[in-house]
Amino acid sequence: MDDDRSKQTSKTDRRVATSGDIEVSTYLEIAKEIAGEQSAVAGEAAVGEEREAIVVIDFGSQYSMLITRRIRECQVYCEMVSYDTPWEKIAPLKPKGFVLSGGPASVYQDGAPVAPAYIYEKHLPILGICYGMQVITKQLGGQVAPGAKQEYGYAILHIGDVDSPLFDGMDSSIPVWMSHGDKIEEVPPGFTALAYTENSPVAVMGNGDGIFGIQFHPEVAHTPQGKTILANFVYRVCGCQGNWTIGSFIAESISRIQKQVGAGKVINALSGGVDSAVVASLIHRAIGDQLTCIYVNNGLLRREEVERTSNVFRNNLGMNIIYVDATERFLNRLRGVVDPEVKRKVIGEEFIAVFEEEASKIGTVDFLAQGTLYPDVIESASTGSTASAKIKTHHNVGGLPAKMRLSLIEPLRNLFKDEVRQVGLELGLPEEMVGRQPFPGPGLAIRIIGEVTEEKLEILRSADFIVMNEIKKAQLYSQLWQTFAVLTDVRSVGVMGDYRTYGYLVAIRAVTSEDAMTADWARLPYDLLARISNRIVNEVPGVNRVVYDITSKPPSTIEWE
Repeated sequence: MDDDRSKQTSKTDRRVATSGDIEVSTYLEIAKEIAGEQSAVAGEAAVGEEREAIVVIDFGSQYSMLITRRIRECQVYCEMVSYDTPWEKIAPLKPKGFVLSGGPASVYQDGAPVAPAYIYEKHLPILGICYGMQVITKQLGGQVAPGAKQEYGYAILHIGDVDSPLFDGMDSSIPVWMSHGDKIEEVPPGFTALAYTENSPVAVMGNGDGIFGIQFHPEVAHTPQGKTILANFVYRVCGCQGNWTIGSFIAESISRIQKQVGAGKVINALSGGVDSAVVASLIHRAIGDQLTCIYVNNGLLRREEVERTSNVFRNNLGMNIIYVDATERFLNRLRGVVDPEVKRKVIGEEFIAVFEEEASKIGTVDFLAQGTLYPDVIESASTGSTASAKIKTHHNVGGLPAKMRLSLIEPLRNLFKDEVRQVGLELGLPEEMVGRQPFPGPGLAIRIIGEVTEEKLEILRSADFIVMNEIKKAQLYSQLWQTFAVLTDVRSVGVMGDYRTYGYLVAIRAVTSEDAMTADWARLPYDLLARISNRIVNEVPGVNRVVYDITSKPPSTIEWE
């Protein structure tokens, strides 16, 4: 059993090398030498060179997306799919290897998920992580049993005297992060134990034919040399060259967009955020004036958002932009709505209605472009597997009506946020725009607990403006993933001067993260929090109390709704 309830600190160390860890760039050079391509620039795919891919088979672990990220950081393309995905859907990727993720189940339980037969029939390298290791053990004839002692948190992995490519260039003893309750009691025929911890006699196993199992999590920051293990697997075991770069992604995307759109026309939902800006730039690069951007003011935007965004886009992107003030119709649709999922659905439906109306005014339009990202897709619904659960519907993914006239274009659907920022910079977008903190598609509607009204929106805009102003003055903006205010539906008694007040409670949220899949609350200085609180209660009518949210994700989400 791979227990994913233990929390991973999300402010992951971005360095590749720590305590004997080998730089991934070094592995890129080695891989090129092995292939006899010393003259090639590391990490750049030659024109027409086939893209490499590693497929992560997801068994429901909260860390599965981190595995995907770590492999992409090795400049090898990686996608995550459910354990029950048919081969026909994976075949187009032409994978060079598989990684089996962790998961919350126990393999000896009835109905526990297992790997599909093709995982073994394709005779490609396999790396099983925690539950994935136990799946390999069970399916190939070994024994898995409940551990007499569970193992969560730090452990020291002792690597045996073995010549394994998985441990190439590593120390003989390394710290690792464990999260399991089951253990390998007997390895499958043909496998041998390669490493152990005090509580796991078989912490790593291999069969000498490219199939490995590891009991710990190499993808988390708590395993300092974990990235080296993954790099060894993709380069040394799978034979990847590391040819997936942002440049190659842009080239592939442009070609794909041109093929998909043909002579058609596209409208893009411009929001002022990073994702929609990058989508607009990428599609404009591909099809030029066949793209029209529609900037909808839904009345749920932050203070000065409309003016700032319009200025940036018109001055820097040179695109066809239509501005629509739909404030009244959105607020009318949201009247009386308190459930956050219903809010998202209503906003998504109204967006599509606006887009289709505007499209009818400019002639025949065939496609709607969206800035959907990989984490959006994963959180909105499981990958199709019963092993993972839906968390919430994202506006870009689940807020769309079942029937709509326009076809979707989502060129960023398989990217993480930091990859999107890299694409934006590569496309020439200004750093001011690319470095903006994420802002949710439903806007301030999901930062107002309960019904959305004009009065509440004005209160929240004022509080949020103060928060952002103070964070920027403290020069912390670029160090935080997101910072914002939440207007709760709670009122409390206060005293201002000699008068009793009964005002709203505003919560402040500031988090650090890499990709929004996990996040940790930011340890803001007390004097900064004091300034923010003092300004809000003195400058924002209707608010008499401010609190700071110190909850990580998991167990909470970043947004409150």
